[in-house]
Amino acid sequence: MLDEQELNDMLDFARATIEAAGDIALKYFRVPVAVEDKAGTSRFDPVTRADREVEAFIRERINSTYPGHTIIGEEAGISLGTSGIKWLIDPIDGTRAYISGVPMWGILLGLMEGAECRLGLMHQPFLQETFSGSINGAFIHRGGTTQRMAARATGELADAILYCTHPDVFPAEEDFVKFKLIADQCRLMRYGGDCYSYCLLAQGCIDLVIEADLKPYDIVPLIPIIEAGGGVVTDWRGKPAVNGGHVVAAANSVLHEKVLRLL
Repeated sequence: MLDEQELNDMLDFARATIEAAGDIALKYFRVPVAVEDKAGTSRFDPVTRADREVEAFIRERINSTYPGHTIIGEEAGISLGTSGIKWLIDPIDGTRAYISGVPMWGILLGLMEGAECRLGLMHQPFLQETFSGSINGAFIHRGGTTQRMAARATGELADAILYCTHPDVFPAEEDFVKFKLIADQCRLMRYGGDCYSYCLLAQGCIDLVIEADLKPYDIVPLIPIIEAGGGVVTDWRGKPAVNGGHVVAAANSVLHEKVLRLL
């Protein structure tokens, strides 16, 4: 197992890396940029040169510093290493928001040791915010300051704020029906946010995020942020969310259990 000092060193490396990568993303944000559709004949799945250049930059940094580590990225796939440590990269989580000029996107970088998520970070360069999670806690880094985050103690759906990126994330109608059953019981439900919603949960601004059809690189970097902030994140059956799919994140275990019963 990686010890605390090794994890702290990797966290410092990861934060410096994604914040430097943010400069690349900002070059193409809110300016004309070519958009490709990776989905072909299925639903729109955009990618830009920002996605590819950010991931290439992060991969190069990891390969130079930790050459034995596996790297899994949305754009370039898997590069197998020789150790049990792997990095997961989503270079622009929320590309639809990115190409729309909306700052609810982020650069995600997570580290797993075996089956365990050890570190996770999300950087939003336009807002100059970085969220991080590790055994030392969950933090937001902004404007030269670092503030510890804590999720809320909301225990009732009637008092909860629920977020979801878009109704289209649910691949089956029955999944959306279950989501709506919960949403109708919440105090407030809003669409939008992508990765930013999960960080708002860890920060104590919202209470629930329920989504489906996620890939591992969409959620693994966010798991340590949520858990270190006191939140809970699993799949819809209460199992670990490291493989993506149907995911529910809650501000605390009481609220999480109530949602699972309805799902």
